[in-house]
Amino acid sequence: MGDFDNREREEVYSKKVRAGKRTYFFDVKATRGNDYYVTITESKKRLEDGVFIKHKIFLYKEDFEKFAEGLKDTVDYIKQHQEVVEKRYEFSENTETAGADEDFSF
Repeated sequence: MGDFDNREREEVYSKKVRAGKRTYFFDVKATRGNDYYVTITESKKRLEDGVFIKHKIFLYKEDFEKFAEGLKDTVDYIKQHQEVVEKRYEFSENTETAGADEDFSF
């Protein structure tokens, strides 16, 4: 088994987005059958003990369109009903932020 089992979760692509106290990771991984899927991880440092808390969801390619549509509708709803001020975070190293008008379509 060994290396073959590791291929089940082979990372193909990764994008890190820092947003204030949170960091988001968008990772494309491959199954044994070489089907791609996305994991979205939110990581936040707990102030009391410095431990990083992570939450992860798995997004499969057959759900991309519905997920993107739902996310876009939800963000649009908030923007229509409340003022949204986009923050631009500055870091000493390579700054990566998600733009306010980015297209969520796949």
